[in-house]
Amino acid sequence: MHLLDWFIVIVPVAAVLYLTIYSRKYVRGVADFLAAGRVAGRYVISAGDLTSGLSVITLVALVESKYQVGYALSFWEYMAIPVWVIMGLTGYCIYRFRETRSLSIGQFLEMRYCHSFRIVAATIRTVSEMVTNAIGPAVAANFFIYFLGLPHRLMVFGVALPTFGLIVGLSLCLCMVVIWPGGRISLLISDAFQGLMCYPIFVIIAGYIYLHFGWSEAIGPVMMDRAPGESFINPFDIEKLRDFNLFALVVTIMGGVLNRASWIGNDTTGSGRTPHEQKMAGILGTWRVLYANLMMLLVGAMIITLMTHQKYAEQSHEIRQELMQKVAQEAVQDPWLREQLNSNLAQIPVQEHRIGVDAPLSRDNNIDTPYMEMAHGTLAGTPEGNLAFQKFRTLYQQMMLPVALKNILPMGLMGLFCLLMMMLLISTDDSRVFNASSTIVQDIIMPFRRKPFTPKQHVKVLRLTSVSVCLFFFIVSIFFVQIDYIMMFTVIMTGIWLGGAAPVMIFGLYSRFGNSVGAFGALIFGSGLSLTGLIFQRNWAGRIYPWLDAHDLAVPIGHFLHTVSRPFNPYIVWEMNPVKFPINSYELYFMAMISGIAAYVIGSALTQRKPFNLDRLLHRGIYDVAGEYTEPFKWSVRNTAQKLIGITPEYTLGDKIIAWSVFGYSLIYKFGLCFVGVLIWNFFSPWPTQWWSTYFLVTNLWVTAILGIISTVWFLIGGIVDIRKLFRDLAARVDDPLDNGMVEGHVSIADKAAFKARGAPVDDDD
Repeated sequence: MHLLDWFIVIVPVAAVLYLTIYSRKYVRGVADFLAAGRVAGRYVISAGDLTSGLSVITLVALVESKYQVGYALSFWEYMAIPVWVIMGLTGYCIYRFRETRSLSIGQFLEMRYCHSFRIVAATIRTVSEMVTNAIGPAVAANFFIYFLGLPHRLMVFGVALPTFGLIVGLSLCLCMVVIWPGGRISLLISDAFQGLMCYPIFVIIAGYIYLHFGWSEAIGPVMMDRAPGESFINPFDIEKLRDFNLFALVVTIMGGVLNRASWIGNDTTGSGRTPHEQKMAGILGTWRVLYANLMMLLVGAMIITLMTHQKYAEQSHEIRQELMQKVAQEAVQDPWLREQLNSNLAQIPVQEHRIGVDAPLSRDNNIDTPYMEMAHGTLAGTPEGNLAFQKFRTLYQQMMLPVALKNILPMGLMGLFCLLMMMLLISTDDSRVFNASSTIVQDIIMPFRRKPFTPKQHVKVLRLTSVSVCLFFFIVSIFFVQIDYIMMFTVIMTGIWLGGAAPVMIFGLYSRFGNSVGAFGALIFGSGLSLTGLIFQRNWAGRIYPWLDAHDLAVPIGHFLHTVSRPFNPYIVWEMNPVKFPINSYELYFMAMISGIAAYVIGSALTQRKPFNLDRLLHRGIYDVAGEYTEPFKWSVRNTAQKLIGITPEYTLGDKIIAWSVFGYSLIYKFGLCFVGVLIWNFFSPWPTQWWSTYFLVTNLWVTAILGIISTVWFLIGGIVDIRKLFRDLAARVDDPLDNGMVEGHVSIADKAAFKARGAPVDDDD
């Protein structure tokens, strides 16, 4: 990068770090450190959630998957819009969890179930979350190594040190600089500030890609040039896609609904100044992500175009050669074998694919096929070789993005994109480290203490635990080998918690039915199945398949898997494979969720003695000690529409405009016009592929770009106003020392005295 690029990166990052240190003055107690004193406004939360959710690993994973399946499947994602909109407008799960006033998910679990379940569930969730998120610094470190063209080893005071380890360590040190001063306050302020800076960067990068490549000249023709059944742009021609297909979409929607509440509790979901403000922050998410999604779409389309279009054949060949040589240094440990691999790959000529002349590209026959076949032929053949090839292929797919960007972005844009990645790195890693450390302290350490920490001790323990989590992230990043698609790994790893968490959270928030027996059953059967699947995936190529093959079991088990999956072909195909476990992560996740729900319902039905006191948990009626609960509208003909989209007496005129705008854009325009209308049209008169190219150009680019510009200005103004108000409210807040997350008899100690003063019963329930 040029000096200008480094200046673009360093100055804003320094400003963010200054803000985090400045926020230390506002930490007066545990609630400040864990939940920003519960005084945050909607725009601060919404803008902060953008950067904490959009990470380096998210962008790498998206490009990795879209490079395999394109964007045709995104049309079918529209059928989930009513589900997401209704959940957002009604505050599904988010509103009720904020009503519990829990500082962590474990506090809620103990109030709803029992003390031991809080510890067990928190442990499972934290391990699942930490291992999943620990690959984030690893992927990000690799991204910067490949993006900046750094060597794999650097000389430091005469000692050759691994660049990967240095960058992972540096990124985690930056996390601690953000976390240590103010905890959630630091995170919220820094994430919001970074989110506001990201908006103009999204606009600039998206504009450059569109103008430089062009849709009709390059992007569109490449998307249309795919084999039958594997279209990148026609949603009615994707039946041969594997891994990221319609079944995966169905499982994603199902998991999104059932596990809506499964990660809340140690993030910003408890930071809103009221449950209504928390709900509005979620509703604003529809407008918040427009330009982020547009930029990611264009980045993915750009990589597909650059690496396959004939116009860029020479450049893409050079990118592949550079990429594979760098990947081989990391993936192949044997120097002789690595040299042989590089020599063989260098002999592959430039691959020129002529659109309309040569056969359309497919999953099995594409520009990358000669390179992958050569790598497989050189490396594979033994269990160790199969594992080396898996790692080589995985790194090749993941690191194509940074190497390609390094070769095409001009001065200035290199700095802007590097700044964007730096901000996403800081905002996501610090949030994930803090979420894990707060869960450990609140839900694993605190429940074992009879005497609570003083507020000062409590904050100190939270800070020190964050350092320990950073160390764990560092160790996992250094030694863990990720051998599957990032999205697939994330699905199965998080499934260890999500496989059993859905009924625990939904029944816990919405029903008086359900007890600790059912909750434990959900974790045993749902999470247990996901863990079993993960073990098989991790050990398949190196141990399990060789053992099956040695005992002549590979063929009969392969026949069994093929027979079982045949009724669900082509969306579920289980074929015996010496390199990869036949059942993918989405299929395992689906089976785990079904098992968890069944175990919860059966276990609770057989053992529950009396209904749970849900009003006490949600601070409603006589339990409303904070004066936050508002009686909902009573149903009538006049307010039916308002009730259906979640409008309550708390809504101001501005709130109603926001809610109706989300309803109109999402349900009427995107779902009604762009999905249902187009679906009906194609039922009677199927569109040619060229029409689908125009459809995606108009709906995904032009309309999104116009609305994105409006939302960018809107959020910049709202975010600045909200940040100023957050500082004023934090300065005026009075801390309650008892508000530390501890629970006695299903009631938090902060609420117990207040309930008794009101004459509200605080009896123990199960």
